[in-house]
Order: sequence, then C-alpha cells, then structure tokens
Amino acid sequence: MSVSIGDVRRAAERIAGYVRRTPVVEVSPGLFFKLEGLQHSGSFKARGGFNRALSGGKIPEAGLIAASGGNHGLAVAYVARSLGVQAEIFVPTVSSPVKVAGLRALGARVTQVGAVYADAYEASVKRAAETGALDVHAYDQAEVVAGQGTVGLEILEQTGGVDTVLVAVGGGGLVAGITVALDGQARVVAVEPELIPTLHRALEAGRPVGVEVAGVGADALGASRAGEIACEITGTAGIRSLLVSEEAIVEARREMWREHRIAAEHAGATAYAALLSGAYTPAEGERVAVVVCGANTDPATLV
Repeated sequence: MSVSIGDVRRAAERIAGYVRRTPVVEVSPGLFFKLEGLQHSGSFKARGGFNRALSGGKIPEAGLIAASGGNHGLAVAYVARSLGVQAEIFVPTVSSPVKVAGLRALGARVTQVGAVYADAYEASVKRAAETGALDVHAYDQAEVVAGQGTVGLEILEQTGGVDTVLVAVGGGGLVAGITVALDGQARVVAVEPELIPTLHRALEAGRPVGVEVAGVGADALGASRAGEIACEITGTAGIRSLLVSEEAIVEARREMWREHRIAAEHAGATAYAALLSGAYTPAEGERVAVVVCGANTDPATLV
C-alpha cells in the first residue's frame, strides 16, 4: 500500500517532540475515548502536518500552504508557527468563525473562498504554484496519512488492546492512517454523517466520487471527495462505513458534555454517535475505542 506500518512508526519518531501524546479515558467498562481534541490546535491534524513539514528537508521560503474546513488549517498554522515559517490557509465560507479566528490568532494569512472545501483547495493549489510554498494536503498525502496513523499506535499502547476503533471520516486521512497503524490488531469502523457520505459512496463505487456536502459536520468532515490513499487503504482492508443522522451527531455531542464533560465539535462526536444511535452495537465484552477527533467549537453551544 502507499503507506506502510513502517511509515507510521517513523512518523511517530519524527513528530514525537512536537505533538502531544493525548490521553485515553475509559469512560465505562470497555469503552475508551481517545481525546485528540487535546492535541495542539484542537485536533489530530497537527500530527500529519508536522510529519509532512519535517519529511522533506528545508521548508521553502514561502512557508506552508493548505486548504481546510478549519481544523487542518489550524494545525498547519500551528506547525508553521512552531517551525518559524509562514502559513497561508484557504478556507471555504462554511468554516466556523471560531476556527477562522483561531487561524488568524496563530499568525496565518487567511483567505475565505468558495462554498466548500473543494473550492478552497483549488484556490490553494493555484496559489502554491505561484509562491512555491510547501503544500500540506488535508488528507491525501502519504506523509499526512502516516502522521495521522500515530493515533492508532497510541490507542494500542494506552488501552492494552481493543477489538474495535470507531473513527469519524471526512476525506479519510485519519481512518486510513489508523487502519495501517493497527495492522490487523483491531477492527476499524468508519463513521460518517448521512449528509456527507464521502467514503461510503467511494467504497460502493470502488473509487473516489463526488458527493454533496451539508449538515452540522460540514466544517470539519466536509470533503466532497474521498482521498485516493484512503480509498486504496480502506478498500484493501475491507473497512465498512456507517452513516449517522444529524440528530444523532447533535445528541452525541451533548451527551459527551453532559455525562463526561468532554467538549467536542460535531465532527468530534460523530464516531460516538454510531454507538449512541445503535448504528454500531458492540458484542458482549467487546472493547471499543472512539476517536474524539476535534474540539474546536464554541463552548456556549455545548448545552
């Protein structure tokens, strides 16, 4: 495959001094939350961002460039600030004001363009060709996928092993990386909003296909087309994708705050929604890890 377990292990070594080893909490017997919302910049995305930036030698004078619904941009802006280079981030108009403000606070140059991530990405590619900046793709670069996969290595180490890992999916970089990292030691289940079935449709078609993007998770899971790497890895591994409703995602986010005092954005609660809604029902005694992938949200909206 385009990303190997060796790539993930090397990524873990490369980024170890730059990212947090986020905690795993056993919220009930056999149910674990991997709290990537406590990662630098508020999501798992810093892992892939650092691995991409540190993999290719000297960063160009123009710095880093990325397109993002918000979380990836925040991560790349954080990476750039940490490494002392400039970041230029293109985001769609659907992006959360909280995330846009965060990008500017990190010192990034921010351009809002287009209605969805694909529009922002097109603009970023054109700009990168003009400036020579290093492009950091949100999900479809081998270095990015390998970096995200380090979440899976930590889950195995911190839990002592689980049977299943539930992962929310946008473009598929996280689920692909975790699939590689687990290397058959646990089942991976992808979870997507019904209104953004990006990987679901790709797995049905056997290739990336375009989908409409809408709903509460659109600012973070709003890739209208799954990545080629994600399709290759998840298709080869036989990963299945479950769809959850808007109502289930909203309720999962509220439940995480009410019962566990864990602040998550809607995308961050999507994997947990599969459990609460019954889209995924664990077998008796099954050990399940849920990746809580992001916490960039307005706290006032948690109740």
